[in-house]
Amino acid sequence: MQFQPILEDIVATLRPELGAQGQVADYIPALARVPAAQFGIALRTCGGEEAQAGDSATPFSIQSISKLFALTLGMRAMGERLWERIGREPSGNPFNSLVQLEAEQGTPRNPFINAGAIAVTDRLVSHGDPKAAMLELVSSLCNEPVHFDEEVAASEAETGFRNIALGNFMKSFGKIDNSVSTVLDAYFHHCAVRMTCQQLARATGFLCRDGRHPFSGEPLLTERQTRRINALMLTCGTYDAAGEFAFRIGLPCKSGVGGGIVAVVPDRLSLCVWSPALDATGNSLLGMHALELFTARTGLSIF
Repeated sequence: MQFQPILEDIVATLRPELGAQGQVADYIPALARVPAAQFGIALRTCGGEEAQAGDSATPFSIQSISKLFALTLGMRAMGERLWERIGREPSGNPFNSLVQLEAEQGTPRNPFINAGAIAVTDRLVSHGDPKAAMLELVSSLCNEPVHFDEEVAASEAETGFRNIALGNFMKSFGKIDNSVSTVLDAYFHHCAVRMTCQQLARATGFLCRDGRHPFSGEPLLTERQTRRINALMLTCGTYDAAGEFAFRIGLPCKSGVGGGIVAVVPDRLSLCVWSPALDATGNSLLGMHALELFTARTGLSIF
């Protein structure tokens, strides 16, 4: 299958809609200034073929897509013990809900909501330097240096009152081992990782290769762990829209309020779309549309 013309056609189809609907994540000041009228798409096959179109080489803040890599680090470091304090069910509530966390006595519903990612980050703090580990992992996976956007990290820290509350709330239940400020500093930096569609399509390649590194082929995760991450992406990876994504797209996806969405076709390819304007659920409006066009034109789905 020739993917390059398909991606170019998707960009041409969506370009007239750029910036016309949705809004950027203005509750994070550094993201509020990102021009909405941008769109990129890129993919990498298991065999190493790459295709990209639009603003695929423009770096952006990956935000909650980083939760995918934090979970990978946590599973590598702890295996099954990681799940002692974190659930695996869809939340059905906003990704930063305090109400659900109180009802469930400080145990996050899954690792892709904010409380769950903070809990994962706490476990990473107990095993070393999670900021260095994150950059080392994603740089290795996309085969080029990746850095934090320190302005975004500072902006997150200055306005992340809800996340600070989540961290302290879990600490009150004994579900956070380390200093909340240390954990949140790492968490905010993880969200501030700056990557392009091309880099993310490469970096998520291990998820379509049974856990093998997209460039070296070395095992990063076991096949079983990889299937589990893909399952969590399908059921929990797109905030309150996971059912809609499964219905309309039929691929494991993980989104971020920076406007990026990564998707996986097991045994075939990984891809990333990016457009900063978000819908009411916090997902990229055109990104979701682009993925729907991609699966419709390629016939690729896990179902």
